[in-house]
Amino acid sequence: MVTELGHFALILAFMVAIVQMVVPMVGAHKRWSGWMAVAEPAANAQFFLTAFAFGALVWAFVTSDFSLRLVVLNSHSAKPMLYKISGAWGNHEGSMLLWVLIVTLFGAMAAWFGGGLPPSLKARVLAVQSAIAVAFFAFILFTSNPFLRVAVPPFDGQDLNPLLQDPGLAFHPPFLYLGYVGLSMAFSFAVAALIEGRVDAAWARWVRPWTLAAWVFLTIGIALGSWWAYYELGWGGFWFWDPVENASFMPWLLAAALLHSAIVVEKREALKSWTILLAIIAFGFSLVGTFIVRSGLLTSVHAFANDPERGVFILFILAIFVGGALTLFAARAQAMEAKGVFGMVSRESALVVNNILLAVSCFVVFFGTLWPIVAEMGFDRKLSVGAPFFNSAFTPFMVALGIILPLGSMLPWKRGRLGRVAWSLRYAFVLALALALLVWAMQTERSALGPVGLFLGAWITFGAVIDLWSRTGRKGSLRRMMRLPRADWGKAVAHTGLGVTMFAIAGLMAWEVEDIRVARMGEPFEVGDFTLTLEDVQRVQGPNYYSTMGFVKLERNGRQIATLNPEKRDYPVARMPTTEAAIDYRILRDVYVVIGDRQNDGSWTMRTYIKPFANWIWAGSILMALGGALSLSDRRFRVAAGARKTPAKGVPAE
Repeated sequence: MVTELGHFALILAFMVAIVQMVVPMVGAHKRWSGWMAVAEPAANAQFFLTAFAFGALVWAFVTSDFSLRLVVLNSHSAKPMLYKISGAWGNHEGSMLLWVLIVTLFGAMAAWFGGGLPPSLKARVLAVQSAIAVAFFAFILFTSNPFLRVAVPPFDGQDLNPLLQDPGLAFHPPFLYLGYVGLSMAFSFAVAALIEGRVDAAWARWVRPWTLAAWVFLTIGIALGSWWAYYELGWGGFWFWDPVENASFMPWLLAAALLHSAIVVEKREALKSWTILLAIIAFGFSLVGTFIVRSGLLTSVHAFANDPERGVFILFILAIFVGGALTLFAARAQAMEAKGVFGMVSRESALVVNNILLAVSCFVVFFGTLWPIVAEMGFDRKLSVGAPFFNSAFTPFMVALGIILPLGSMLPWKRGRLGRVAWSLRYAFVLALALALLVWAMQTERSALGPVGLFLGAWITFGAVIDLWSRTGRKGSLRRMMRLPRADWGKAVAHTGLGVTMFAIAGLMAWEVEDIRVARMGEPFEVGDFTLTLEDVQRVQGPNYYSTMGFVKLERNGRQIATLNPEKRDYPVARMPTTEAAIDYRILRDVYVVIGDRQNDGSWTMRTYIKPFANWIWAGSILMALGGALSLSDRRFRVAAGARKTPAKGVPAE
């Protein structure tokens, strides 16, 4: 009964979305206040109906309702409760319902917190947001219905993909979708502003919180996915440049560029066209990611579906929204005339360079991701673009970004002196260089990657601290610094997080130690400064799997540090094995052990890695997300706060 009600609620939400898409837009055009007022109750009704439908699906998974086809294919009665719940979105149909739930959630939040928006702009924003929902409601109901029944319910289900039965992957999709779909609000604001023919400082104040929230959620989602890949897949890496990984990383880069570009619009009323274009393209790349994951165009461990028909539907959605927005963008070019004038050396120029580096690096990743397909379709050649290409093509842009970031953060608006800013950062430069030279002197026969990464990380971090201190005035004090706005602290924390992540990645790649061998029972072997001994291998039964578990003693300088338990799990229902790495987590390094197959003589293959600063990668990501959250909590960054101000007059469309 609950399932039927959920299905009915989904259909009803689709109908409400159509009304919300049409009526407020017509009302805004005709200046009919009654029609515009339809947007708010429709947004609320749409969200609550979709939430009920999603809750009904989760309930079906929790209660193991095997009359539902989706539950049969993705659940099992013996599965732990966490994975019964996450199984609701650990598949194509359920994940799309989660996607549209978040679309409606953001629309409802715009209705709740957009009280200070001009009525016509608010009506148009909610109408555009609902148009996105209409497209995905249609996609779900006509191609990916999660509420399909089976004629004869089986006794039990086929279980969830074992790779997804992990806490990291349970929470990774919701955070990632909050980021993907959060960019739809920036898109809706951009299209609504183009329709109205007005892009001004007030518009930038309204759009920045939504973009910042999307960027924070994307940061958390990408970090969770990277952490999962690190400890779950067993290959020892944190980033593979997989097409689906790239699909989430590209919107993150463009969202970062959009955040910085919107600052220029708000402060100086410049870069209007570029900011609108970024808002359109950033959401476009979110749709590209959805297409890559669900079309079967590219194979990946992360892919949800392998269905070209569904891919064509998503491609059609992409063409309609992005193509239509770009057409409107071209038609409204005169409405985005820049007012602010700035010199070559200024914060505006630094933010332009920041945007160029982020946008170009995004398109480098895009090119590398799709080039194998282009080569196969256009030139009948099978190519593989892997980590070597991305590392060599992408890294220089990030190095350049890291170098200019502290300087650009401290340059004044409109016109500045580079020499004066550089002089104020002299201590940060000297400290960063000293640390890099110290590491260079200590390491022998190693590449420069580690010292360079340390220099960049320290340069960005110390620069952020000096930037924060400089905002306290000539008589700087710790008390004044603590009273600075949260947005200033948020910027400093986020930039510090970027510096920490840059250093951690460089340090890990430069100083990692790898050992692959056949380990004999009871015979110790050396890896770096550590001694490992395979003491035993046992067969262990889990809730819904069987495990071959190793017992590895880890020692250093004759003292036992830990006992590690690498596993090879076999899920009998899903008929799929997985590898579970055993990791000894420490602040400065990880010891990472993977057990392989048993040999004829009773020995076992083992891979061991010593990974320096691995945890710092995710610590940096947490700092970036925390910095964004701090900025978002600043009163000036809330939609209502921006709406209280009297918006500046924009340039009307002709």
